[in-house]
Amino acid sequence: MKIDILYWGFVVGIIVISYFVSLIARRILARIIRKKSENLKEDPTKFVFLKNSVSFIIFTIALIIIFLITPALNDIGKGLFAGAGILAATIGFASQKAFSNILSGIFILIFKPFSVQDTIEIKSDMLKGVVEEITLRHTVIRDYENRRIVIPNSLISETTLLNSSMVDEKIKKHVDFGISYDSDIDKAKSIIEEEILKHPNFIDNRTDEEKEAGTPLVTMRLVGLGDFSVNIRAYVWAKSNDDAFVLQCDVFESVKKRFDKEGVEIPFPYRTLVFKNKPEKTDSSVKIANKNA
Repeated sequence: MKIDILYWGFVVGIIVISYFVSLIARRILARIIRKKSENLKEDPTKFVFLKNSVSFIIFTIALIIIFLITPALNDIGKGLFAGAGILAATIGFASQKAFSNILSGIFILIFKPFSVQDTIEIKSDMLKGVVEEITLRHTVIRDYENRRIVIPNSLISETTLLNSSMVDEKIKKHVDFGISYDSDIDKAKSIIEEEILKHPNFIDNRTDEEKEAGTPLVTMRLVGLGDFSVNIRAYVWAKSNDDAFVLQCDVFESVKKRFDKEGVEIPFPYRTLVFKNKPEKTDSSVKIANKNA
């Protein structure tokens, strides 16, 4: 009886110790991540991944120890070992997705198609946000509505990603405007350029050679002659994806106001209807016309 009490006390002790070791390890890693995040030269992704894996590793070790010191479980283990082939096949089939997610998470950590705090977009699902966490099973993305998107690692490894933070965070944004065929193109370009240069998020990304050659701060091109508009595109640079989005929205508003004030028309679709055979007036159409008159 005393032996059973000591044994179960030992098992409970292992579980409690594992819990506290896991808790302490996660807190230590969380502090390391915060410190490393303050230094822009350090990528916190590997620490975040390790923090999310440490509990799994510690409790797995604790389970193995309990399994080895428990005679009943040890006997069961020997019996299961005899049928290891069937067991391995069953577990392999049942855990295929789980192992796939774990391996994909490790590959993400090694090859780094994205890191924590990167802004990414999943092209197939049109999902965009900031990578917040990478675990053994899944990746958590915080979208621009402050919601969390949880994606299994195996799925995110197989899809096409647009990473706005890899290598260089600067963004060249395309800002498009359409003006009517009667409007002055040079005047429209001048207004667009003035409004872009006034915006605080605009940056000068020209090289020294381009500055010496007199390359303009804002490059503009007439990119198309549409059905009812002349299409102008401005190429502008910003420090990040978020800054570029704000710049685009503000410039749309300020340019629209300047166009209205200075007589540059932003057209809307016109439709011309041509009747090959002029319809004859019926008695009912005449009555309706007289009523309306």
